[in-house]
Amino acid sequence: MKIARLGWRRRAAVLLALTMATHAATQAPAPPDIAATPPMGWNSWDAYGLTITEDQFRANVKILATELKPYGWNYAVIDEGWFMANPQDRPHPELLKLLVDTNGRYIPVPARFPSSTANGAPPEAASFKPLADFVHAQGLKFGIHIVRGIPRTSVERNLPIANSAFHAADAADTTDACAWDPTNWGVRDTPAGQAWYDSLLSQYAAWGVDLLKVDCIASHPYKIAEIRMIRRAIDRTGRPIVLSLSPGPTALDNAAEVSTVAQMWRISDDIWDYWSNPKPWPRSVLSQFPTTAAWAQYAKPGNWPDADMLPLGELRPSPGDGQPRSTRLTPTEQRTLLTLWAMARSPLILGANLTQLDGPTLDLLTNRDLIQIDQAATASREVLHSGDVIAWTADLLPSFPGGYTTALAIFNTGDSQQIINSSFEAYNLAPDIYRIHDVWTGKTLAKVKSVENLTLEPHACTLWLIRK
Repeated sequence: MKIARLGWRRRAAVLLALTMATHAATQAPAPPDIAATPPMGWNSWDAYGLTITEDQFRANVKILATELKPYGWNYAVIDEGWFMANPQDRPHPELLKLLVDTNGRYIPVPARFPSSTANGAPPEAASFKPLADFVHAQGLKFGIHIVRGIPRTSVERNLPIANSAFHAADAADTTDACAWDPTNWGVRDTPAGQAWYDSLLSQYAAWGVDLLKVDCIASHPYKIAEIRMIRRAIDRTGRPIVLSLSPGPTALDNAAEVSTVAQMWRISDDIWDYWSNPKPWPRSVLSQFPTTAAWAQYAKPGNWPDADMLPLGELRPSPGDGQPRSTRLTPTEQRTLLTLWAMARSPLILGANLTQLDGPTLDLLTNRDLIQIDQAATASREVLHSGDVIAWTADLLPSFPGGYTTALAIFNTGDSQQIINSSFEAYNLAPDIYRIHDVWTGKTLAKVKSVENLTLEPHACTLWLIRK
């Protein structure tokens, strides 16, 4: 239809109808069969920051496939900086060398990702498809990170936007820059802006991307117009790409809206390996208790409030924050972190260097009961907060192994030992005699009618499966 040839009244009616149809399409909830359960996998940021190479990524993918995939961990995600030839110069933006294709889209650096120019492809045609094919051959899914917007270098050169009559300058909003990112400008909510994101997502779909983590868009600032453009662009590809939004904290006021456009969204700013932190950044395990409690009601198939990555194991050789190290969290605190994330039904995205995964960390990550709670609970909530003692319950599917109907987690968030004596009614459970299975010890307890003399050390928790 040539709208320009219509009379003005007819033209206005057509445009209004198109606008309403587009609005309705973008407001429809994302299909629940995409991320029907909380996504699980590995992301390169906590161990490699901006610097990961193909050899390092492949080495981690192989461990992910052999050691963790049997337990449900199936996403392998390359985080920020894959298009930077010299990521070490990130603090000096004027020195950065960023690779884009002839349509202004970032491409992987061949020196870091040699397979990107496999079969003699020129550098300007570098692609993640060979690497995605490798990931898929392991039975895993492939993800990448981007920052919202359009490369500044593409705008300066006013490169054409693929499959459109627009150029980069038509799409860019040079008054809108991410406060911490020196690489991109924002994108206008116009046909040119939509053409940019359509071009970008058609590239990623052709590469075989299964998860797209978009940064500087969920909070400070919350960019709902750009999120909607990305959502439309994903849907137009026909590929089931999980959309993950960062950073946090996404505002609770935006919960209903964001659930119509994304499968995952960060509910806090970056968390690192601290039990507590008096500074506002980074976030700590302790600070996630009230945050996850506030967001638990919004978790459902296709929509997962994201408590951020799991900073466990070896955070080296070049972590996204701090010096190379083993996680600062004690074994007790690591159990507590995983228990809270599972009870909150958060995505489980591991940050450890998998090539240095030790036995104790592997044991934590392959606890089938814990994973089953995260993946198969139908609802969860905080049911008690008394001083340093916090408790959660989660409702389990009737098909849950062993016939267990409820998960009960009791946490000691304080710095001194707690001895718990309470009725099950204290946790909003019916007074009854229950059979208990302890998730962390693997022991099945005799039937009990109350919680008696449960000793919790500082920062510790217990996690029980319960049935009558």
